[in-house]
Amino acid sequence: MPDAAPLETRLKAEAARLGFVACRIAAVTPAWAAGERLHAWIGEGAHGEMGWMEERAEQRAHPNALWAEARSAIMLGMSYAPPFDPLALADEGGIGRISVYAQGQDYHDIIKKALKALARWLVAEASNNGAALKVFVDTAPVMEKPLAARAGLGWQGKHTNLVSREHGSWLLLGAILTELELAPDESVGDACGSCDACQRACPTNAFPAPYRLDARRCISYLTIEHKGPIPHEFREGIGNRIYGCDDCLAVCPWNKFAEDARANRAFLSRAELVAPELADLLALDDAAFRMVFAGSPIKRIGRDRMVRNALIAAGNSRQAGLAETVTRLLDDPAPIVRGAAIWALRRLDPNRATAERWRLAGEGDDDVRSEWAGMTGQGASG
Repeated sequence: MPDAAPLETRLKAEAARLGFVACRIAAVTPAWAAGERLHAWIGEGAHGEMGWMEERAEQRAHPNALWAEARSAIMLGMSYAPPFDPLALADEGGIGRISVYAQGQDYHDIIKKALKALARWLVAEASNNGAALKVFVDTAPVMEKPLAARAGLGWQGKHTNLVSREHGSWLLLGAILTELELAPDESVGDACGSCDACQRACPTNAFPAPYRLDARRCISYLTIEHKGPIPHEFREGIGNRIYGCDDCLAVCPWNKFAEDARANRAFLSRAELVAPELADLLALDDAAFRMVFAGSPIKRIGRDRMVRNALIAAGNSRQAGLAETVTRLLDDPAPIVRGAAIWALRRLDPNRATAERWRLAGEGDDDVRSEWAGMTGQGASG
């Protein structure tokens, strides 16, 4: 006998079985302000070097611009709430901090596998109605956060990320767009109130106003998306963060309702990624980098950017014992590594940095030459 429960009810039950802690539905056809906000944000240049944002802005502005036949968005969330305080290692010298979401398996793979399984289920259940659909996890021009807010998974907080009453700021999102006309869920109101904890927590002042992010100042952007030298004004603020930043998420008061995600073993932190030694990271060549970060989202930034980030953390660590390893990186083939090594060495051992300044004469990269030239009169604090 067929199940008499509505398709939407059965869909949510199947989503839960597959590991999603949240599943709600939004209609995609009505107009929304998210597209206008996106264009304004890009117009300000706040997206930094993320050219893919600008190149596909029209498709990103509304789901129907990406797929005209879409009528419903099934928005799904997996919790990656940590069982530990992400800020606990903030002042630990000699180690690097990696954003919680990147300490386990690559979430793209985990969520896409579950999305495809749910999509197959939906196609089978709605075969008489035609169930053309598309699945998305972060890499396509879909604005998941506004769609998730419309569906009622939560609201976009003052840090611009989704906040859930049940899961705090620790949801990874996936989306299924479909031609099916599914009954939409109600959105929920903004519950940030007068709280500005996330704004105050940002070490680099990346929020010019509540609900607005300037990616060019964001540590996650600087350590992951930014390909060149990290601007001097942000280096001290980066502290020992070597991949991403959790500060604005971790201080959200709604996190007190979030259960940790240990039930989903894929999100369990790998021991070697919880507090990696900077000395080990500075010694990575390309082959070692690919081996250490296999199966991790970190692999996408490549060895050079990771070592650049580790050098910034080393310079902030004041661990003089790292100076020898840093000095060896003055000969690295990658300019972003050589430039960061100069800055780090100047902070760890100013006298050694001065003694190595002879390298300026043979340096062919303008950014690296600027790092050497910038040593003059700056001592160890630049």
